[in-house]
Amino acid sequence: MKIKAVSGLTISVKSLKKTVTFYEALGFECRKQDAMHATLYSNWFWIDCLLIGKDPRATAEKGDGVLTYLSVENVDEFYDYLVKRKIKPATKPQDQSWGNHEFILRDPDGHNLVIFKRK
Repeated sequence: MKIKAVSGLTISVKSLKKTVTFYEALGFECRKQDAMHATLYSNWFWIDCLLIGKDPRATAEKGDGVLTYLSVENVDEFYDYLVKRKIKPATKPQDQSWGNHEFILRDPDGHNLVIFKRK
């Protein structure tokens, strides 16, 4: 059992307009945007920007709002694999409204890793 790919990051932001402008200047392309979030792409890699105060996943603390997405072939099997090795995920696998089947795992320093597969 292994991670298939690092696919993207989710970050909390104070201003979608400023963030989108910044990343577009770096060469990212904004392909999705609404009042609460924007998704920027560089090739296949994405950064999902969540607006603080609007999206419940977004936090104002630096670093707390960073989610690193790790793609796997089978989310439930990977969850079981970790539990058998006495690694306790923060959440159980669940379907999300944005199209992922995923769970959150925190590293020893509290950084959030989202183990996912697109439905």
